[in-house]
Amino acid sequence: MNVHSEAEEWVVARAAAKIHRDAKTKYDRILESAIKVFARKGFHNSRISEIAAEAEVADGTIYLYFKNKDDILIRLFENSLEQIIADLRAEIGKENDALRKLRRFIKMHLDLVNKNPNLAVVLQVELRQSNKFMKEYEPTRFIDYLNLIAEIIREGQAQGAIRADVAPGIVKRALFGALDEIALHSVLTRKGKDYLRTSADQICEMFLRGIAA
Repeated sequence: MNVHSEAEEWVVARAAAKIHRDAKTKYDRILESAIKVFARKGFHNSRISEIAAEAEVADGTIYLYFKNKDDILIRLFENSLEQIIADLRAEIGKENDALRKLRRFIKMHLDLVNKNPNLAVVLQVELRQSNKFMKEYEPTRFIDYLNLIAEIIREGQAQGAIRADVAPGIVKRALFGALDEIALHSVLTRKGKDYLRTSADQICEMFLRGIAA
């Protein structure tokens, strides 16, 4: 056994792990800083240097992880949606009944506006300001989000709780459209949590009554 060789490998492995952790920390810090800057100044008025200053990194460091400002916005959207989907799955997993799952989904979607107002501004308003995002983005995570709704609908149909003639593909887009419009209206008008809670209750009633068997 070569003790020196094993020790060297251990040191190299530790160093590589630290580099990976530091890189991830900077990457996440840049995205978190971008959320604050975009929400405060607007996407078009924000500069890479301002995001770098907020993240406490050099301007050039940004370009080690992102191509440009649009790339930051797209990656921000993907990362945020990935976490939101994970949180939603964990939350609806607490229910066995599909209609209860859908109710939790609706309320949790709108509650996100309250929990992270800066992210809500970016996702609801600033995202629409990027021509690159609107024209070129391949909606991988967004499709996953919509398909989560469709999964609940199919589960409800299998349980006999949701009408068999309801098309999951239509319901998922119709429901998201309603939630997205309410969230956007809340952000633009600065309506509070009471408005969002009332809206969640009413959307639950409208959709659940409409699709329930």
